[in-house]
Amino acid sequence: MIIIDEKKIFDVIETKKPVSVALNGPDGILPKVQDLALKINQKCGIPAYLLADATWGSCDLNSIGANVLEAEILFNIGHTNKLEIFEKNIYMINAYDDIPFDSVVEKCVKQFKGNTVSLLTDSQYLHQIDHIAKTLENNGVIVKIGNGKGQLNDGQVFGCEFYPAMETREQVDANLFLGQSNFHAAGVALSTRIRTYILDPYFNEVRDVTDFAKKLEKRATLKIYKATEAKVFGVIVGLKEGQFAKVTALKFKKELEERGKEVQLLALTDITNDRLKNFTGIDAFIQVACPRISTDNEFDKPMLSTPQANALLKMLKNEKLDNYLEIPHWL
Repeated sequence: MIIIDEKKIFDVIETKKPVSVALNGPDGILPKVQDLALKINQKCGIPAYLLADATWGSCDLNSIGANVLEAEILFNIGHTNKLEIFEKNIYMINAYDDIPFDSVVEKCVKQFKGNTVSLLTDSQYLHQIDHIAKTLENNGVIVKIGNGKGQLNDGQVFGCEFYPAMETREQVDANLFLGQSNFHAAGVALSTRIRTYILDPYFNEVRDVTDFAKKLEKRATLKIYKATEAKVFGVIVGLKEGQFAKVTALKFKKELEERGKEVQLLALTDITNDRLKNFTGIDAFIQVACPRISTDNEFDKPMLSTPQANALLKMLKNEKLDNYLEIPHWL
């Protein structure tokens, strides 16, 4: 069951005494956020707006929406990181899943006893990582938990940041990811190039995601090769607050033009295939907003992320295509 740190929210409201607030969170917990917004309205007597657009992480908080509503505080729920206050009026609120891992850890011990593993997870299960590490170690599995960096806590990964996994990859036989997220685990597998498993407490299984990650990489690499044939590129700047990389977009524009390519600059909040169908005469796209948009989704034309675009530029200079995803941060 998902448990939201409601006490922190009501403590902030009591201290700051805002006239109105806004709340958002990942789609999977929106019903709970909806109930919480009603509770705030009833208990505190102030408007509590539920920002119902998708929020994918600390790069996508919809603070612009909160500002338009003139909400004095935005509570972003479920994207745990080191920063309790993200901006002066944005509070990051923990939302943890309390489901036990006992049964799936037993299966894990049978499979990995005597091996060294890197233990990793996302926001939902971060509070359980130390307990699970001790259980594994008490049963003969050697556990490494990499240090966090920036927003990341120790052992935590985002969809585009993998510092703890990269720190331990030379020391371990496998990565173990606590949770259900193929999205996060596949990124770990691609960045570290180490076999990666999910410990899924709901399906009670130890699931290997390495082959799934390799399919994502093959598809991403094929897009790079297709983009080498493009004459006209659309370079997209993301308009979400944490995805605004205009400098990077202009760098790609300059380098592509130096190699005889034509470049059109675009700006989008939500980068989808349907939106891009409106643009004609463009052979391939580069988006500098979120790398997972390119690796995890299908587009009619090649759509490259920042790491893919860097690899493309190497190929255009007749340099060898390297392991372009083997980096701790895909931006």
